[in-house]
Amino acid sequence: MPIQIFFLKYSPENDAMFNEKVRKVTMELMAKRDGLLKKHGIKDLGMWIVPTEHQTIIVDEAPSLDAFQKLLMEPEFIAMTAYCSIETKVAFSSEEVMKMMKGK
Repeated sequence: MPIQIFFLKYSPENDAMFNEKVRKVTMELMAKRDGLLKKHGIKDLGMWIVPTEHQTIIVDEAPSLDAFQKLLMEPEFIAMTAYCSIETKVAFSSEEVMKMMKGK
């Protein structure tokens, strides 16, 4: 299953710790996140926040890349894009890469 790594980067002015609007959007997303992940069959593998870099790193696993796209089109996720840039990377486990190299 594909793993998606999300790098959310935001300015100090848009840090949820200091910006009330962003805090509200973030809290709404976090309250609904588990339900939205379940709706799209996505498993949360972890979330890390790097306060000094104004960055959040999220790692999720999904049955398909299409599931990730549908998740990101949810209104709560779209609302976050007003406050941060999101870079996404698709990753595979070392076991999956070994299977690919063996042609299986």
